[in-house]
Amino acid sequence: MIKKQKLTYISESDQGSGSKIKKLKKKLQECQKGKEEYLTQAQRARADLVNYRRRQEEILQEFRKYSQEGLIKDLLPVLDSLLAGSEKSEDIKRIKDQLESVLKIKEIKALGEQFNPEFHEAIEQVKFNKPSGSVVEEVQKGYSLHDKVLRPSKVKVSK
Repeated sequence: MIKKQKLTYISESDQGSGSKIKKLKKKLQECQKGKEEYLTQAQRARADLVNYRRRQEEILQEFRKYSQEGLIKDLLPVLDSLLAGSEKSEDIKRIKDQLESVLKIKEIKALGEQFNPEFHEAIEQVKFNKPSGSVVEEVQKGYSLHDKVLRPSKVKVSK
């Protein structure tokens, strides 16, 4: 059974209870400060959890985006062979184009472009009547997946 306690109210005019009121007010302020600290901690923890979930989702999307990178790199020599055959046969060209679209890769433009080490790999410098640093010949095509270079284009650059 629960004992019922009689509540008594202390008026501020009581002389003996002045110190009790001060103690109670001090205790109330301490409790309020503690409550505010706990509330702030809970809000930070909630924000941290939301940020953690967002970061994990971004990492998962990035993983999905580039998960086939290894397989695609293994297929690039096959694509090179199809490219060589596509010059002789329209059917092989269609197969090459189909494979590129399935793999979702893009050719890196090189011929006539200014040399860019992010996208091109210079294998030779040649004298040519184009401005210095221009790509004059593409020896091997380069490919990118979304915004990441899978293989840079191997090029010859003018001196």
